[in-house]
This record gives sequence, structure tokens and C-alpha cells, in this order.
Amino acid sequence: MTSRANPNRMPALFLAHGNPMNALADNTFTRGLTALAGDLPRPKAVLVVSAHWQTRGTHVLSSANPRTIHDFGGFPEELYEVQYPAAGSPEFAACVCELIPEARADDAWGLDHASWSILRHMWPDADVPVFELSLDATVPTAVHWELGTKLAPLRDAGVLVVGSGNIVHSFAGISWEPDAPAKLWAEEFDAWIADAVSRRDRDALVNYESAGTMARLSVPTDEHYLPLLYAAAMSDENDEVTFTHIGIDMSSMSMRCVRFG
Repeated sequence: MTSRANPNRMPALFLAHGNPMNALADNTFTRGLTALAGDLPRPKAVLVVSAHWQTRGTHVLSSANPRTIHDFGGFPEELYEVQYPAAGSPEFAACVCELIPEARADDAWGLDHASWSILRHMWPDADVPVFELSLDATVPTAVHWELGTKLAPLRDAGVLVVGSGNIVHSFAGISWEPDAPAKLWAEEFDAWIADAVSRRDRDALVNYESAGTMARLSVPTDEHYLPLLYAAAMSDENDEVTFTHIGIDMSSMSMRCVRFG
């Protein structure tokens, strides 16, 4: 369902990325990403709000040819050989700076695995321009929601905004065993947030810590949670909310993905 005000409006997405090895995997999650891309209008560009780019102030990637960043360690060599040579979008980066005047154009960053590990399943030919928005690590949670609302006009300009992170992202509870059962607190917090998303409960989403112990365990640091707020804040009452993938991976990693619109 698209906005009744503009039937050509792009959706907004929150996509889990989880284990970097998903970049190479053929599983229900990655096949779901491929199917999702096939169901979307073709974007003019993709803006990824990345859990893996934290800065002082908000930065927007302005490079015309962003590099592929392998921002992890201890994985097979095959993963470090992955390149995602999508073009950047300096012109849409400039639009972001108009919508968020305090944002700073940055051509030194690139596409970290919050971008390429999911996009290579959606557009394997890297033929859609991609750029990133950083997370300002110095501001309260509510400010991230406000920034998301300011970015909403990008949807009408043909830009697909993707918040890339994980609702639950806790190494304290992680298991590398195949088919490890989910932690109860991870399931409960994931469901609590899903309910808040469905109800469009801005206060619950911004003040997620009100969920108590399950929130503290599920979100020990907030960089993987915050990208959800950008996508949710860009949505309005005309957008259908769809969970395109659900599940807890590795005991304490929510792989829930959300489509708004």
C-alpha cells in the first residue's frame, strides 16, 4: 500500500543485517531480501541509515564512487573479497543536507556491511546508486526520530531509505550453535517493539528503555536499534506496516524487517 497522497511514493524500510556471513548465505532471510526488492518500485537511489557509521554530528556520504568497507574481523577470507561497486549519489546527498542543514557532507566513508551485506541480495548487479547516513552518537534518541521526519520528502523524490540494524543485538546472549534457541528476553522485546511499530507508538519506540530489563538486555548499546526510528518516523497513517521477515538468529539477534508503505 502506498500513500494515497502520492501513489508513486517509495516505501521506507528497516532491515536487519545480523551476522556478516549473511552476505554470502542462501537462506530464508536472504531470499526474502531478494523477493522484497522484486516487489519494490525501482528507486532512483538508496539511502542507508547505517548502524556501523557513528559520528559526532550527522554525516552523509557524498562520494560518487564509494568504497566497500569490511568493518569486522575474524571471518573467512571469502567475505573480505566481496566488493559492492554501486555508484554513490552526490546529488541526493546534497538534498539530505538541504533537509538537515546541520548535516555534513563526507566523501571519506564508504559502504559498510550494514549496506552491502543486504543490498547485494537485493540488487546483485550494484546498479542502483547507494549512499549512507551516519548516526550522531552525541544526541538523545528523540533527535534521531526528528531527523527521520525531516528525511520523509526523500520518499516522494524516489529515494528508498533503509534503516539497517537489528532490534535486538546483544553479544551477551549470543550463541554460534546451529539452530540455537532464542533467549526469552530477546523474543519478548522483539515482540514489544513490533507491537509499538504496528500501533505507530512514537513514544514507546523513542523511549524503548521503558520496557525495563528486556530492553537493557536486548539493546546494550543503541546503534543497531536507532536506524528503526528513522524508517518509522518517515511513515504516516497511510502506510501499511508489514513485517517482511521475523525471527531471532544466534539466540539474541532479531532479524525482524519492517516495510512502511
